Order: sequence, then C-alpha cells, then structure tokens
Amino acid sequence: MARRPLPRILTGNALTSSAPIVRGRELARTAADGATDVLHPLITVSRGLRRLTVAGRGRWNATPKEQRGPLCFVAAGAVLIVALVPYGPLLAVITVTAVAAWVGRDRTPVAEDTGPSEAETERLQALYEALVPHFSAEGDPSPLYAHDGDWQRAFTEYAFDEDGRPARLHLKYPAYFPDGDDRSRVGIEQLLHAKSGRGRECRFDWEEEANQLVMTALGPLPADVAAQRFVTSPGETVLGFTDTDSVQRTLPVLCGGATRDVPPVVWRTGRRSTEPHLLALGQPGAGVTTLLRSIALQALQHGDVLVIDGGGTGEFGCLAGRRGVLAVESGLTGALAALEWATHETERRLVAANRAQQAGQPAPADTRSGLWIIADRLTALSHLAAVEGRDDPQRLLQVPLRHGRAAQVTVVVADQFETAELLSDPVRSHAKARIVLGPATAEEVQAVLGVPAHTTPLAQVPPGRGYARLGTGPVLRLQVPATPDPYDEATGETHRRAVLALLPERTVPGDPAEAAATAPGPVSFAKRDAAAPVGGRNPDAPEQT
Repeated sequence: MARRPLPRILTGNALTSSAPIVRGRELARTAADGATDVLHPLITVSRGLRRLTVAGRGRWNATPKEQRGPLCFVAAGAVLIVALVPYGPLLAVITVTAVAAWVGRDRTPVAEDTGPSEAETERLQALYEALVPHFSAEGDPSPLYAHDGDWQRAFTEYAFDEDGRPARLHLKYPAYFPDGDDRSRVGIEQLLHAKSGRGRECRFDWEEEANQLVMTALGPLPADVAAQRFVTSPGETVLGFTDTDSVQRTLPVLCGGATRDVPPVVWRTGRRSTEPHLLALGQPGAGVTTLLRSIALQALQHGDVLVIDGGGTGEFGCLAGRRGVLAVESGLTGALAALEWATHETERRLVAANRAQQAGQPAPADTRSGLWIIADRLTALSHLAAVEGRDDPQRLLQVPLRHGRAAQVTVVVADQFETAELLSDPVRSHAKARIVLGPATAEEVQAVLGVPAHTTPLAQVPPGRGYARLGTGPVLRLQVPATPDPYDEATGETHRRAVLALLPERTVPGDPAEAAATAPGPVSFAKRDAAAPVGGRNPDAPEQT
C-alpha cells in the first residue's frame, strides 16, 4: 500500500520557508531597539511630565477648598510675569523640560547583595557544626543538624554587627531536644555566646511551641543618667532603665545637657499594687545603696521616709534632718524604736481606714499619704540583737509587710548575698519585687528572682547594673540611675549637685555641711561628721506619731 506524502508544512522545505519570517522578526526587533534609543530623551520627558501631572493633581486634591482660589490667583500671576519677561516663555519651556527629564529618569534600584559574605558564611557554618552534637540524635531519618550539612536549613534569619560578629540569629532545632530542661538550655546559650564573640551580653528567647531560638546581642544600657525628677504619677517609682523592646513606655530624661527618651523599669506601689514591697540583693559596691537613695528621693515627693542603716556606713547622712525624713537610724536601739513605731503606725492606719469605711466616709488624709521603710543591711542588726539577747528587728517588719499595702506602707529591704540566708521568712514571702545588682551567678539570680535570666552575664559589670523582676513578670535588665552620696569625696561635681537639688529643705536651719557640699571642690569627712552626724532620731518623728 503506497504511503501518502506528508504535508509540506511538516517537511524540511517548510523549515527553509520560515527563515524569512525569523529574519523579519529580528529586523523588527532591531528597529524597535534603535527607535527606543533615538526616542529615549522624548520618552523620558514624557514620563516626567506624566509624573508631574499626577503629583500636581494630588496636590490640588489635597488642598482645602478655601485655599484653592488664592492658589489659582498666585499661579495666574506667575504665568503673567513669565509671559511679560523677555524670553520668559522660552526659559519656562526649558525649565519644565529639564525638570521633567530629571523626574522621568530611570530609577532602577541597584540590586543589593543580601547574602552573607565569605567570612560571615564561615562563621555561620562554624556555629552550625558546633550545634550538631547538641541537636542531633541517632536514628533521625532526616536530621536538621548533621556534619557537613546545610546551615541554611537551620538558620532562618541572621544579622552581623560592624565587627562581623553575629548580632542576631534565628535558628530552628529538632522537636526531640529537651528545651524544658534548664541545663540543656544553658549549654546551648553558653555555646552560642562563646562562638558568637565574648564580651557582649546576649539574650535568648526560646519559642518552645515552634522549636525555635532567637539570639540577640544586646547593647549597653544608659549608665550616664543622673538622679533627677522623673515624669511619673503618684505611686510610681523608677527603679532604673532597661532595653527598648522590653517595656512599652519611655521617659524623657536629661543626660549630658540634652533630653532623650529611655525605657524605664517602673515599680507601682499602693493599694492596687501586686508587688507592694521590694527586696534588693547584691555584692558590696554593686550599687544597692545607690538604688535605695534613688528610691528615697522619689518617695519623699509623695510621703514620709524612715531609713534604717544597718551597715552604719553613713551612706544616708544626706537625708538626716530633711523634711519628710522621719529618722535615719544606724544603731540597734534606734532601729528597734523606729521599727516599733512603724508597726504601731501601720496598725493605726488600718484602724482609722476601717472606721472611716464603716462610717461611709473617705479615709483620713494622714492614712492616704505614703510611708516608706527603707532598711539597708538589716541582717547586721539582727545578728547584733541576737548577740545582745534583744528582739530581732526583722520581726518588727511583719506587720508593715503583711498589711502595708492596705495602710499605704511600703517596705524596701536591701542586703548582700553573703548574709541573704539570714533574711526572715516574711521578708522573703512578701517582698515580691526583686532586684539583683552586680556580678552574680546564674544560680544566685534564679534563687532571688525565681526564674533564670535569659541573658549571658558580663565579664565586667558596671555599678548599678543587674536584673529586676516585678512579681511574676519577665526578668528585665536594669541600670540604676547614678545617685551617689553627695557628701562623699569621690562623688563628681555634676552628680553631687544633682542629688542635692532633689533633697528637701532641712528642718534644722544653718547646716554648714550642706553649704560645703554645694560649694565647688571635695568635701572633707571631718566637716561632714562634725556638722551632720549620721544616725539619731529626728526630733519631729514623735510629734508625727
């Protein structure tokens, strides 16, 4: 049976006949490219005129109706002036063409190299290889971490600082990793901190539901903020300052002659507070006394302050004899008398408020004002009382601690790690606002705050640096504002004047120590001790009771 010939379009002759079509398309494309090059200035000007027209129309629509008439009058006047000026229309056309050419130019963005450099790739690969023994297990059919594996599968986001060290790393880990075990977490955090570059403070955020870990290198906290009047409401106390993304509030502070906004750690006290009392622990020289002075200066704005200086170092001598300072006691006898009065005052406030409530009247004014009991190194007085066979001063704090919130009484206790085990149970149970200052191990931080801090410790901790936790809230980094003793010879002139400006007026007129402190130059201890002795009950305190 003879085969029928194939159609001509499917034979080789058809391929030969399509060559003119292809050649014609190439000629048309070449002509179009040439015309585009020749007409490119005209296209650019046309594009610019279109953009200017759109911008002008948007400006006209945004102009209020009552302003459109004067705008048209000004535009008509400008056109008339241009028409009357010699060569004005020609210059106007040249100007509009130049502006349109500039506006209509091509703005093709330059493609940025978003990938890591060779050095950054080596760092990421080294981090990946270091995590393999921790995030791998035998029998995993598709391991996320394996030797000579792909780090891009595990590291979803990354960023580097100016020195080429990882500043932020977002990684995934297998679901079988025990992320609920603190030891396992600490091992990963120490490894990442060591491999990413020591000398920085890193924060680790574990997302257990998504099996992800975010490491962020934190910058230093503002350590140059001096004591000053903070913009706060009654019942709010600024403990210090923290990271920007940790709190949802900023405060304007004066620093170095300029005002800037910094995120504060605000402690709320009063009847509606869930953490009415505070406990601060730290090493000697860590800034715990500085914190107490800062709290006392803020408390004097809205209430009275009773200070117990158990260390007897005279760090609160600047408060003695001031308005609102009931007493500054450093001896055992004075401390016991002051705390006994505070107990009776708390009970009196409770009784007065209860009677007013039963009578349907507001609470008396003297029960609504705040009373602050600030005790530094109270365990030293407890040890001295045990030696002498006298009552423990901490026992006298039970009533203010248990009923202080209802009576507007706030207790602040500060001590050192070496004597923290001597703190009584009421102090430990009722002081739910906690602060740790100075160098401390992860175990010490967790023992005080209740949960571990999610940041690596610093090799050198500046004074006033530490952690804060208010009740059951998150652990925050903390930098206490500089509030040194103004009578100390080592205090700088700027900080000394800042603290003296916050002190209330004296109830005893004519104090040569304050005059010497406000004068330039250092203050000698001899003048300070002779003019303003530390300790001793304020003679006005019994009258106020």
